[in-house]
Amino acid sequence: MIEQLGSIALRVLSANGLLTAFACVGCVMLAANALSRHLTAGRIHGSAIAIIIGLAGAFFAGTVTGGEKGVADLPILAGIGLLGGAMLRDFAITATAFEVDVAHARQAGLLGFLALLIGTVLPFIVGASAAWVAGYTDPVAISTIGAGAITYIVGPVTGAALGASSDVIAISIATGVLKAVLVMVVTPMVARFIGLNNPRSAMIFGGLMGTVSGVTGGLAATDRRLVPYGALTATFHTGLGCLLAPSVLHLSLLAIMTM
Repeated sequence: MIEQLGSIALRVLSANGLLTAFACVGCVMLAANALSRHLTAGRIHGSAIAIIIGLAGAFFAGTVTGGEKGVADLPILAGIGLLGGAMLRDFAITATAFEVDVAHARQAGLLGFLALLIGTVLPFIVGASAAWVAGYTDPVAISTIGAGAITYIVGPVTGAALGASSDVIAISIATGVLKAVLVMVVTPMVARFIGLNNPRSAMIFGGLMGTVSGVTGGLAATDRRLVPYGALTATFHTGLGCLLAPSVLHLSLLAIMTM
């Protein structure tokens, strides 16, 4: 009887993959927020803990199934592949941007643009330097890893455009994820010291940090009202990185390495 009920439950959950994915993510967030509240007193935001749980789950699922899509390789959690896809991600970012007050957004002005530019070029330099120190000499690999330091989206986009190997693209994604988690965790700790308490500073911060998930998670733990402003410039940051990394930044790196 119990085996029959279990079999029926598995079939129902597998047949309604997207709903199962929403329920699974909701349970993970519930557990992550509880851990954040009781173990860290809110110092580490629940989103950061949820990302770590997700990465651990993806590693475990990949080990068990031998697949390449993390938990989405498990039939019961196949809906995670759609829920975590680019379509719903971009929809969520766009929906967040609608909360922005245009009057406050204009206050960023030239500083916001400079923050975007610096936040794109500086991480690329840091990531490319780290790749060089790690022993990479191929300009394509160095540019891809440098782009990953901008965001974990810019890294694979750049790698695909330049023809990087899958191993290098994976490293670029890992670099971007590490950056996102660090930004998410550190933001509430330093917010008071850097004056991160108004829409203008949130937009500049989002432009400098760039990672949408890291910025939104960090600002949510600092002041939820600042999330739309940080997410707005962080979103532009991703687009700017996808434009500059495989073109201007890669060509600049080539010129430096051939001098």
